[in-house]
Amino acid sequence: MRLLVVGKLSGQLSTAVKMAMSAGAKVSHVETIEAATHALRAGQGADLLMVDYDLDIVALIAANEAERIRVPVVACGVAADPRRAADAIRAGAKEFIPLPPEAELIAAVLKAVADDNRPMVVRDPAMQAVIGLADQVAASDASILITGESGVGKEVIARYLHQKSRRAARTFISVNCAAIPDNLLESELFGHEKGAFTGALARRIGKFEEANGGTLLLDEISEMDARLQAKLLRAIQEREIDRVGGTKPVKVDIRILATSNRDLVQAVKDGIFREDLLYRLNVVNLRIPPLRERPGDVIAMAEFFARKYAAANGAADRPLSAEARRRLVAHRWPGNVRELENAMHRAVLLATGPEIDELAIRLPDGQPLAGGDPLARTAQAAAAAAERATRSFVGQTVAEMEQQLIIETLEHCLGNRTHAANILGISIRTLRNKLKEYNEAGVAVPAPQMGMSAA
Repeated sequence: MRLLVVGKLSGQLSTAVKMAMSAGAKVSHVETIEAATHALRAGQGADLLMVDYDLDIVALIAANEAERIRVPVVACGVAADPRRAADAIRAGAKEFIPLPPEAELIAAVLKAVADDNRPMVVRDPAMQAVIGLADQVAASDASILITGESGVGKEVIARYLHQKSRRAARTFISVNCAAIPDNLLESELFGHEKGAFTGALARRIGKFEEANGGTLLLDEISEMDARLQAKLLRAIQEREIDRVGGTKPVKVDIRILATSNRDLVQAVKDGIFREDLLYRLNVVNLRIPPLRERPGDVIAMAEFFARKYAAANGAADRPLSAEARRRLVAHRWPGNVRELENAMHRAVLLATGPEIDELAIRLPDGQPLAGGDPLARTAQAAAAAAERATRSFVGQTVAEMEQQLIIETLEHCLGNRTHAANILGISIRTLRNKLKEYNEAGVAVPAPQMGMSAA
């Protein structure tokens, strides 16, 4: 958590700074709003601005917006004048902290802004396997591509990788490539020099430089313009960037993580994503299963969100009823974890009895989750199993699918070629020819296990 304090450090504000530091924030300080914008423009970076309400908060936010710098502002002031506090909120401040401050209030505001209350809730074996792979590669500097449907928690995994890495003490910067127009994304990533284009009133440090020494997450990388993809590829390869309008390259030391909810292999085939960039980003691929493929996580997450929103709304902490649990697991959750979180937020507000029952858990249109019958649930489970079995083949060629099928069948038969050929419905000669091709291509072919002949 990076906190930039703006204003003269009076005794009360100094106390607030010390409390913020004790709550885990990295605090820096400037006295004027001009100095604050300059610090942010220069790449100092901040997750939160704590601003004395004697300063012109409107002008500060406007100056930041002009530079496309979006950092939440918390106003603070002595004596807690209600009118001035209200003026600060109307000016764009997210919260107001009276001075002298209370330690609990400082900690609560920092926690809310940092949104650190997003622990990894994992119970299902499918997700445990992903976390196991993440643990294996987190300490490296390898680029990692995190894929999965919208709402599955790709950014949560990215932050987990950063926290487990050797760069954990350094900055984590996230850029949503889909939310920034193409003509602005280049400047956002690489920065610009004064006069590089209309409105470039001063040098602006981009996210690559701001993340120097730490981790840069390129969220929804598939939405990036093809021209910018070429510049990104060079930045990853050379570990240096060119500011827009710059005359010399700037060295950077960052770890790149990227996410996508699209099939990038298909995007390459469609000509909208560079194949060489995919190879650079996809050193390791972490595919996050949709929530319907990890039923073991549904109840654990539902209980976590129920506790979270009960505390946030001052409501009673109620357990889930047996029928509510059954319906939660049976629902397919097309919006994944994000949909489940919203549903549990509503359930906390709508529950009236000693438990959160099935009627309190509603869809966005107000309808309760379908109860279903055992036969329908069995069919739904079968459909989900079929989807899991076929999903891994999407984007592969027939030859790749054939190779995978042959290797997996051979593993099942403990390396016995005759048994595998019989299961596959091909001759032993055909199987041996295929295995010879795979060996020559460098593919690992299962050898017969102890006590099992190859014949």
